[in-house]
Amino acid sequence: MSSRLSVEGTPATKVRSTASTASVFNYPHGHLGYLSPQQEEALTNFKNVLEERGIWKRGPPPSHNDQTLLRYLRARRWIVEDAYVQFKESEDWRAANSLDELYRTIDRDAYEESRRVYPQWTGRRDRRGIPLYVFEIRHLDSKTISAYEKSPHNAKLKGLKTDGHTSISLLKLFALYENLTNFAHPFCTQLTDRESADVPVTMSTNIVDVSGVGLKQFWNLKGHMQAASQLATAHYPETLDRIFIIGAPMFFSTVWGWIKRWFDPITVSKIFILGSHEVKPVLESFIDPKNIPKKYGGELDFTWGQLPVNDPSWDGVVEWDNGYTSFPTGPLLWEDVDGEDKIACYSMGSTDGQPQHVKVCTVPRTWHQPAAETPAEAVTTTTTTNGTADAAVETGEQTPMTSEATQTADEQDEATQTGDDLTVEKLKINDTTTETTTPTAAAVVA
Repeated sequence: MSSRLSVEGTPATKVRSTASTASVFNYPHGHLGYLSPQQEEALTNFKNVLEERGIWKRGPPPSHNDQTLLRYLRARRWIVEDAYVQFKESEDWRAANSLDELYRTIDRDAYEESRRVYPQWTGRRDRRGIPLYVFEIRHLDSKTISAYEKSPHNAKLKGLKTDGHTSISLLKLFALYENLTNFAHPFCTQLTDRESADVPVTMSTNIVDVSGVGLKQFWNLKGHMQAASQLATAHYPETLDRIFIIGAPMFFSTVWGWIKRWFDPITVSKIFILGSHEVKPVLESFIDPKNIPKKYGGELDFTWGQLPVNDPSWDGVVEWDNGYTSFPTGPLLWEDVDGEDKIACYSMGSTDGQPQHVKVCTVPRTWHQPAAETPAEAVTTTTTTNGTADAAVETGEQTPMTSEATQTADEQDEATQTGDDLTVEKLKINDTTTETTTPTAAAVVA
């Protein structure tokens, strides 16, 4: 049985920081439990529309939980009809590509092959309890991609139904997104050593290391990364909180010109390019040093390719089973424990064609889904001439966003300052351009 020794050390404690309590949407506002009256109304409308059109069931249990539905509403600026279109397209895409079956039955060798190529969970979280991923781009060269796309393991997946457009190699990538939403998010949601522990975790924080990557390598990867990025944005909306790009070469402005067109403006506003002198102070404003890999100025022993490193804060929370002392590779799913207020993690996938379903651990269920509501009367949503929904207009500290003009990062948030008065650079976003205001400063928005 694959296992990893537990990490020794003092249990992690909850660390508060003004830098960690806000995001583009003034986190946790806009998330379950922190909705404005207008956002609550949009969620009610959205459920009614989905139910009336036959692509969502109220339950109990509902076919999709509230935090999933809210991801689509946030991505579409609380405009119900726009969120419906994206949700419907995602559901059709998932069904056409057998995503649920793929994740539960994928060959474990094929899964591990994909895990070693794409962003990897460190096992740690940022200051808000959001899982921290690392992606070292230099490992994703054209030779690696070619071998990955022609891997003999791909033959083990050819029996799955697909839409005929999404390649097997990309489907293996999306098995990793399924791991994020089916394993990492539910697990981090149940851990209480975080700010806003009453909010379910639905996002990830990412360190993207582009050091050592030449322009030719970026160019050779352009098509593959564009397809992956656009599909991820379309079908896994609002699963990214921040992306910190580290080690950007001088020519990266050219590469950035490609990348920013692969994402919607909201996602672009979450991507921050850090100079070498800014990496440590900026990351520490969002992530406790104990959870930052040593390579980036922190204290965590984590190297590329490694499985998640146990967090000392899990001690006494995670009850390992069947010889496991850490989370293994392969698809992982949480299931309710009969008669107990706990959830159990199971190792899934298949080995030599044989399906696996092995218990890895149990954790207490500290966060509970809100009770299912009764069907509400549909609320009419009026559309104004500029394309926004009246019910989607936000109140409080947030500034309304329209469907025709995206706010700049300056308008969305105030800059976060570290204790050393770190200079910050904001990536200004509009419908067609992205520009930096301070060439030598980090792009950080609180």
